[in-house]
Amino acid sequence: MTASERPDLLEPAWELTKDVLPEYNNHGDVLNRYWGRLTEELPDFQFHVLDGEEIAARARSLPIRWDGSRDDLPAGIDGAIARGFDEGAADTLCALVIMIPAARQGRGVSRMALEGMVAIAREHGFKALIAPVRPSWKERYPLAPIERYASWRRSDGLLLDPWMRVHERLGAEILKPEPHSLRITGTVAEWEGWTGLSFPESGEYVFPQGLATLGIDRERDRGSYWEPNVWMLHRVGA
Repeated sequence: MTASERPDLLEPAWELTKDVLPEYNNHGDVLNRYWGRLTEELPDFQFHVLDGEEIAARARSLPIRWDGSRDDLPAGIDGAIARGFDEGAADTLCALVIMIPAARQGRGVSRMALEGMVAIAREHGFKALIAPVRPSWKERYPLAPIERYASWRRSDGLLLDPWMRVHERLGAEILKPEPHSLRITGTVAEWEGWTGLSFPESGEYVFPQGLATLGIDRERDRGSYWEPNVWMLHRVGA
């Protein structure tokens, strides 16, 4: 059900999924400037998966312009959301996030939500769904460059990363790893609060649930982090 059809689901869906992603992900420098506009201005592209009347997934996406080439991909999720709101002539749907309540995880709901996103792209006549995928196991390998991690495969030939594998099994292909997708900056105290760690000196830190390292500059009282993603493409048939 889209936000246009069931606006009453917005608040309870947020309550059910607000802790799914790590706290630091709620503080994107660019993303947060636009996020609140999604449900207000583009409700037809925000939806929830229901099991009866229970919310099983929360999904967000937006239409953007994309010429179909790797060179024209947005600069990560930050570039995608800015392009979606600041440019016209949208012809492609861009996935932003699919969040599954903790009690529903591991039951195949994420695949259903992704299929729903592809269906919305098709209904609106878009040529493709592109997704800046947040690899779910990248936090296990924060020092590995995303360019290498995105290519890792299991012995059966499928992608190692579980969330990327869901996309692949639905026919998606990898377009390009993006090391600089989501920019998050904050004071040292803010980062200590978000991560539960202390950062006693300047330097690069591995932190819980981080997909890459966090740069701490105590002289400037600043923590800087670029979250990597992997662009994947779902071709949408007529």
